[in-house]
Amino acid sequence: MIFAKQAKLSSGWAANVRLTLTDGRITRIETDQVAQASDAVVDTLLPSIGNLHSHSFQRAMAGMTEYRMAGKDSFWTWRDLMYRFTANLTPEHIEAIAAFVFLEMLEAGYASVGEFHYLHHQPGGAPYDNLGELSARIAAAAGTTGIGLTHLPVMYTYGGAGLVPLQAGQARFGNSVDRFVDLVACANRAVATLPSDCRVGVAPHSLRATSPEDLKALLAAHPTGPVHIHISEQPKEVEDIQAWLGARPVEWLLANTDITPDWCLIHATHMTTDETVNLAQSGAVAGLCPVTEANLGDGPFNGPAYLSAGGAFGIGSDSNVLISLTEELRTLEYSQRLRDIARNVMVVDEGSVGDTLYSGAAKGGAQALGRGTGEIAVGELADLVAIDSTSASLCALQTDQLLDGLVFAAKDDVVTDVWSAGRHVVQSGRHINREPIVAAYKSAMQSLMASL
Repeated sequence: MIFAKQAKLSSGWAANVRLTLTDGRITRIETDQVAQASDAVVDTLLPSIGNLHSHSFQRAMAGMTEYRMAGKDSFWTWRDLMYRFTANLTPEHIEAIAAFVFLEMLEAGYASVGEFHYLHHQPGGAPYDNLGELSARIAAAAGTTGIGLTHLPVMYTYGGAGLVPLQAGQARFGNSVDRFVDLVACANRAVATLPSDCRVGVAPHSLRATSPEDLKALLAAHPTGPVHIHISEQPKEVEDIQAWLGARPVEWLLANTDITPDWCLIHATHMTTDETVNLAQSGAVAGLCPVTEANLGDGPFNGPAYLSAGGAFGIGSDSNVLISLTEELRTLEYSQRLRDIARNVMVVDEGSVGDTLYSGAAKGGAQALGRGTGEIAVGELADLVAIDSTSASLCALQTDQLLDGLVFAAKDDVVTDVWSAGRHVVQSGRHINREPIVAAYKSAMQSLMASL
């Protein structure tokens, strides 16, 4: 049982709410109740947001790429540094980093994560004896932390648009379609050891890292379940794909692939108006990573046109340079304000921007991760977050202003509790296994830094 002084249900705000959880799902909701001694008592209960896009290993290099090199720094110079960093990561490093990242996500209020996992092999590119060794490490980290995992093994076949061979820095990522299918089978076996809400999808890395033929073969081998792909992140990517395939990336994908609501297009930053509207109408989710997109200089998403066309969206932490649910949401809105020289942009017609961002990201993230959640309703997975409305940053607000306050005025420290499919993994603002997870991460960082 959970008792909340107030909760945002699918039907709206309600007071003195008791939830019954059974096997990770919400099986009963009662309002105007009195807390019982056995209840977990919280202040304000919300549906949790799923972090739909993460490269957990990149958390370990946060702060290492903010020194300006000679010439113009860009996404592509950052990528070269990232490739060099990956050469030193061991399976033990990867598991310890992922566990710490998942802990940070849970403490920030995320209950689930889509791990877009493209680090598969040993340095130099030789596969491990267990082809799915590093997927198993990600699954182990999810088991340690209790986060709801949608594991997304990445197919990375080419080094650039036009079937460019893999570069040395990409050797740990590469697979043929046949070997990738075998790797996904290994990942499924690893994730099968986790609770039943965890699952495996597939992720063709990008159009530039695959080919039309390989993409078709991959989708034939995996006709259902989440499909995530990087798309239109950088102008150079758009130019390269257009020169190779004769169409812009989003335009080509929509015209040549059966895009369904199972799909999540990550970034989708550089789109025309027609692409924006057509993507919205496809039912797929736009996976936005505002902090990383700002950090890498990607540019802002075309938010107003996408929302006006009814598009679904969610948020992710991508490079994990900063893991903050509130910061992702407000950076999304602020990027629109800076571009348009306007206020309160990410809402159609009129209404609460905070509610539009939070509720939209909760529903879109759940869709993208293949989780039956996104709102507080009977039958939904119990992915829940509690916040303290009496904290200094929120105490002056009325109930219907709380999501505006959470998005624009609060930090993640207002989070008190998080349930992932009913697993009560954050209590009193701290993960229940924080100390050993942090200790293992620090030990791994000492080992990694010694090897660089």
